[in-house]
Amino acid sequence: MFQNQQITKDTFYVGVNDRQKNKFENMIPLPCGVSYNSYLIIDQKIALIDTVDISMGDIFIDKIQSQLEGRVLDYLVINHMEPDHSGSIRLIRKYYPDLVIIGNSKTLSMLDGFYGVDTLTKEIKDGEILSLGTHKLEFHFTPMVHWPETMMTYDQTTKVLFSGDAFGSFGTLDGTVMDTNLNVERYWDEMIRYYANIVGKYGAPVQKALQKLTNVDFEIICSTHGPVWKEYVSEVVDIYDQMSRYEGKEGVVIVYGSMYGFTELMAETVAQGVSQAGIKDVIIHNVSKSDSSVILQDIFKYRGLIVGSPTYSNELYPEVESLLRKIEIRGIKNRMFGYFGSFTWAGASVKRLSTFVETMKWETAEISVEEKQGLKADNYQACLDLGRQVAKMVKRPVVKKEHC
Repeated sequence: MFQNQQITKDTFYVGVNDRQKNKFENMIPLPCGVSYNSYLIIDQKIALIDTVDISMGDIFIDKIQSQLEGRVLDYLVINHMEPDHSGSIRLIRKYYPDLVIIGNSKTLSMLDGFYGVDTLTKEIKDGEILSLGTHKLEFHFTPMVHWPETMMTYDQTTKVLFSGDAFGSFGTLDGTVMDTNLNVERYWDEMIRYYANIVGKYGAPVQKALQKLTNVDFEIICSTHGPVWKEYVSEVVDIYDQMSRYEGKEGVVIVYGSMYGFTELMAETVAQGVSQAGIKDVIIHNVSKSDSSVILQDIFKYRGLIVGSPTYSNELYPEVESLLRKIEIRGIKNRMFGYFGSFTWAGASVKRLSTFVETMKWETAEISVEEKQGLKADNYQACLDLGRQVAKMVKRPVVKKEHC
């Protein structure tokens, strides 16, 4: 029934779109949905590369059977065991009981742990090659991008890199899967949002993987989420390189919490100072309205970050505190930071923000602003000065360093 889209000769897309799920991993909003990508290579032997979320398993099976036209699957290659990609493994086994599952030692351990599957498996080593006939599959281990078992599969014959979650993006594939047939503009921020929220902690492993890939002559990237990249391969790799080096662009993100508008006025004033110093990209987020996944996307995107919070029960505003914890978990580096806060009778927010930046070891503005109750003339000027100072820090030339 299905007419699957062809990627190269003998390689077909059999993935699915999920327009129903509200939040990825029950945390990250999916306003544009998400795709679960899977691929078939048809040769003397037939290999399936990754599966899809079990919620879409029936469509997935129909797409595979439509392409095989009565032939059977010989191999399932598992690049990543996260359940949105491995969830249909037991279902596949019901239809193809003689299928051999290919994975590394960590993959096969998880396969047994998640699904109780421990038969008809083949453990492969880093750099090992599996022949399907004409097609030769070469396996490259990329641990902690972003799970310990992750790997990539390279088809030497067609120069296609099946990259697992790496180079992935949120967003469904609407009518086609190849970037050559898509308006890709809507995927760039969704790729950064995906990286910031899913892969962001693992900059060093991503750098190691990118270094490893310098010796792999790939022309097409088939990720497990988002478009198949052919025309924009270099741009996609550059985004991952920049993100994993924590090299933000020239711009300042201002994040604040406010209950009655006093801290918000401080944020607006700080933004004015940033703009006066010549920064054009000034992004303001109210933590009570902006989802944290979008805020993190912008923090990864830009070098400057200024955070403001009122004191709340002698602590930070709760949503600000939550965001700071997310930043700490991801270990974001190389940001230019400033902070401000307000209070009514006892101030605590500025002190907590100073502790946060000491933990992050970021370069910090000499100025911080703390206001009691409504904004006064002297602190209005101090907020302008804070914005200007962070902007000047951001505008300094960046000295590139090797990632360690």
